[in-house]
Amino acid sequence: MEMTEAPETVAAVVEEVRRTQPRFGTIPNGDGTFRVIVPAEGVSEDRATAPTPEEFKQRLRTVAGTDFGVHSPRWLSRFGDATRQAERYRVGRVLLAGDAAHIHPPTGGQGLNLGVQDAFNLGWKLAATVNGRAPDGLLDSYHAERHPVGACVLANTRAQITLLGTDPGAVALRELLSRLMDFEEVNAYMTGMVTAVDVRYDFGKGHDLLGRRMCDLPLKQGRLYDLMHDGRGLLLDTTGRLSVAGWADRVDQVVDVAGGLDAPAVLLRPDGHVAWAGEDPAELLDAMARRFGAPAA
Repeated sequence: MEMTEAPETVAAVVEEVRRTQPRFGTIPNGDGTFRVIVPAEGVSEDRATAPTPEEFKQRLRTVAGTDFGVHSPRWLSRFGDATRQAERYRVGRVLLAGDAAHIHPPTGGQGLNLGVQDAFNLGWKLAATVNGRAPDGLLDSYHAERHPVGACVLANTRAQITLLGTDPGAVALRELLSRLMDFEEVNAYMTGMVTAVDVRYDFGKGHDLLGRRMCDLPLKQGRLYDLMHDGRGLLLDTTGRLSVAGWADRVDQVVDVAGGLDAPAVLLRPDGHVAWAGEDPAELLDAMARRFGAPAA
């Protein structure tokens, strides 16, 4: 929504209110509008019914002592802290992804990322199954890989909701975590968790890169991610001695890695996660068969 109050006044009021109401806040969108969040008076009987502008203004006046002159809302909605996850992401021919598989509070803005990664993990496996190329168990690995990731997001959003509480215990916990965030290791851990860049699937023992999502490496012909838009596997080979023969219909090969690859070669799934790392041709053939099915005739 838009505001008529001066930005410096808004900032001062928000700073004061957030001392006791951490769930309250305003964030400028950069286009003259603000995202405004205010605690509701209670649970709505019908959360699908958007609040009215007057209801929103009244809550602002109650919580902040002013409504900031808000007007011209572009979007009004309610949200709660309900947290649920389906026990199984696949039952026969029915597969769940995104909000159909899990719901959680929007703290940290993790929902879109979580749902998109669900869909990307599932999409290439479903395509391989439909085309008759999927190795045994590939489609079932969707649940095995993504369910733990969803559970982790649900757990950390629950923790964030607790940290946003106003009781003495929540205040003390928030102060403790704030001090812990001064440590670089803690900060890196929290950042990786909320952004999901730390997701690592369990592919068994092996290279440290195994199961991780490869970063956007520079290549002599551009960037890694630019080569992955077609949803195919990709072999990054710095040795020049490996081959994807037999799987060239579903796996590409690149030998012009400019730098930053901490292995002689890596085999990437279409979702960017490392399926194999090393330089042994026999190990590569086994990995391609396990991840992409039997070679073409």
